[in-house]
Amino acid sequence: MNFQIEQSDTHSKARAGEITTAHGKIQTPIFMPVGTVASVKSVHQRELRDDIKAQIILGNTYHLYLRPGIEILNKAGGLHKFMNWDLPILTDSGGFQVYSLSDRRKVSEEGVRFKSHIDGSYHMFSPEYSMEIQRNIGADIIMAFDELTGIPAQYKDAKRAMNVTHRWLERCKTWLNENPSLYGYEQTLYPIVQGNSFHDLRKESAEYIANFGAEGNAIGGLSVGEPEDVMYEITDLVTEILPKEKPRYLMGVGTPWNILECIALGIDQFDCVMPTRNARNGMLFTWNGVMNMKNAKWKDDFTPLDELGTSYVDSEYSKAYVRHLFISDEYLGKQIASVHNLAFYLDLVRTARKHILDGDFTQWKNQVVPKLRQRL
Repeated sequence: MNFQIEQSDTHSKARAGEITTAHGKIQTPIFMPVGTVASVKSVHQRELRDDIKAQIILGNTYHLYLRPGIEILNKAGGLHKFMNWDLPILTDSGGFQVYSLSDRRKVSEEGVRFKSHIDGSYHMFSPEYSMEIQRNIGADIIMAFDELTGIPAQYKDAKRAMNVTHRWLERCKTWLNENPSLYGYEQTLYPIVQGNSFHDLRKESAEYIANFGAEGNAIGGLSVGEPEDVMYEITDLVTEILPKEKPRYLMGVGTPWNILECIALGIDQFDCVMPTRNARNGMLFTWNGVMNMKNAKWKDDFTPLDELGTSYVDSEYSKAYVRHLFISDEYLGKQIASVHNLAFYLDLVRTARKHILDGDFTQWKNQVVPKLRQRL
């Protein structure tokens, strides 16, 4: 993998760059749609590529391990071929999903023993096994296996999880060095900064990760319910320490305004289930604010879904029609809303990149963020 910074903002830490992988180039800052089980919910791959213009998507190690399983993925020649997606893919390590199974898991130095949410069967993820699964998935960018703690947490618990994450990272690296790639191209390992909301732990973890010398780095353990100002404080602290010449990935964030504020703090890569999850509940993100498509105000509004939208759904369907679909519980409404939201997120980061290149990102961001937060 290669990363080149093309332009940096003079009034913030925002930068526009390009990541080169075996499956293509990614212009940053970038949002990565979440394809949990080899699909982005409600959206065809053709729509992702041609209409939404996604440059990279995310797959989930925990879910892909359970279904369809690494044997099937290996026989298919990896996730790219299995789902017919020839652009870059990033996989998480399964750490967050295992964390979310709080009543079904047990953490030890060896790894995490957990019960499947599907059938209750027991499984064990170690750093080595997470790497083996991600080798079989074949993503271009893979994540180190980590342990995170929710915010707030006890200091001793956050420190223990951080230290375990660092030790597990070394085991991930050792396993990868001893086991070559399966599909004829290299995979890039991103380590993950942990430390909860404690500034000294975040600083310690960021320094450890910076010295690890990876080709890209991630910040984990945020967007787990903490206030926005805490998210921004931790992100700002960590990006001051992580190498400026390497891409930085803020995991699981977030709203459109979160993304713009964190671009200003030096983040290059984002993912979040919010655009599709909120879409299925009738919430649409637009340049003018957030629309609740179940509101009666759209009942007889026959104007296009979003006059500023970039997707075909924005001009082909009216607000009244999409509201009707949600009120009638027709799945097409969820599909239309999902395509719209993902296209908006990609337009958001694409426009942010343009303003970084033009030299007026900070001024533009400060003008647009209040509009994005409005409820329509």
